[in-house]
Amino acid sequence: MADSGSSSAPLPRSPGPIARFLSPWTRLALWKQIFIALVLGLGLGIVLNQTGRADIAADIKPLGDLFIRGIKMLIVPLVFISLVTGVASLNNLSKIGRLSVKTLVLYLGMTAVAITIGLGLATVFQPGVGIDLGSAANVEVREAPTAVDTLLGLVPTNAVEAFAVGNVLQIIVFAILFGLSITLVGEKARPVRVFFESAAEIIYRMTSIIIAFTPYGVFALMTWVAGTYGLAMLAPLAKVIGIVYLGCFVHAIVVYGGMLRFLARLNPLRYFQGSVEPIMLAFTSTSSSGTLPVTMMAAEQNLGVKRGVSSFVLPLGATINMDGTALYQGVCALFIAQAYGVDLGMTEYVTIIMTATLGSIGTAGVPGAGLIMLSLVLTSVGLPLEGVAIIAGIDRVLDMARTGLNVAGDCAVSCLVAKSEGELDEEVFNTPHVMRSELS
Repeated sequence: MADSGSSSAPLPRSPGPIARFLSPWTRLALWKQIFIALVLGLGLGIVLNQTGRADIAADIKPLGDLFIRGIKMLIVPLVFISLVTGVASLNNLSKIGRLSVKTLVLYLGMTAVAITIGLGLATVFQPGVGIDLGSAANVEVREAPTAVDTLLGLVPTNAVEAFAVGNVLQIIVFAILFGLSITLVGEKARPVRVFFESAAEIIYRMTSIIIAFTPYGVFALMTWVAGTYGLAMLAPLAKVIGIVYLGCFVHAIVVYGGMLRFLARLNPLRYFQGSVEPIMLAFTSTSSSGTLPVTMMAAEQNLGVKRGVSSFVLPLGATINMDGTALYQGVCALFIAQAYGVDLGMTEYVTIIMTATLGSIGTAGVPGAGLIMLSLVLTSVGLPLEGVAIIAGIDRVLDMARTGLNVAGDCAVSCLVAKSEGELDEEVFNTPHVMRSELS
């Protein structure tokens, strides 16, 4: 009689036909999956638009909305837990001060450079010449907050309310103070510090699960954008769109690449390779805050930025770093001035630069920040706000480029600050990595 209790190991099961069919796709790096999904979505959307079936694109959009909701679900707990953990782990008040100063100086400095590039390109190519905006419809423009309102708005009167409404700036302030208090209390706060360290690992694992669905969300969103707007909307203002995209490209290559190469002695190509996933997600989702979970994982896994720096620099950048938006301000302000036949002098140029740079902090947490900031810039130099109407028509297309640049700037600053603090793992930075999700 055969021994039914044989200890021989079972033979490994061969993969089924579906698994074999999907195997080449699942073995691809995440950025390749995202790129393929983006191209397929763009192609399908254009076909649907040209054949008059934009309704199908609208039916596909909920898949993208579901993905974005999953990403947004992570933002508040990720920002709070990662910042508390990061600040509490520093154990050095002078280091917290250095990180704050370096981060703010880099973010605001690069924002000023970005809007200067936008003004320069718009001056050279003159996108508004020959366009009549005199009949543009009036639009309701929300007023940007004053400097005093911005300062007061940083501190929540009710921390629970700040979490409930998702006010990221107030959450950041509360998290920094909470983490700082853990550091000051010392050994008695050790159980709380350990709790947040464990919670951080859990939220990072949850993030990797959500990220696995990025290609499918990107496909749905790109199908909807191309299917809804098509090529007809882009043609009349192709020059404005082209200048904004060119400016974003120049800023990324020259400013980010140059600073990494000459200030930090890092390879710019590796920076672009390592940050491609969050940039592509930002491009399709048009949300810097929504891209934050992917940005943080890419900075740590691909670029070698230690968590103590990434957890401080990146949440702050997602709310106040608006290089792409500032560049867009410069192009659009001059476009409107040229279309209305208004000549701007050097004083107005300086005013635009200062207003957009300082305003980037005040309007970062407000929905529709791009158009709101544009209205603020136009008001500062006396340009008619009616010009916002025609820009609003192509704002989604412009928003994709400027959000991608915003996130690229977040990654660059995290590398620069980490290198200056000795918190950059250069072996990881210099080794090509592919970010893979837990479900790949």
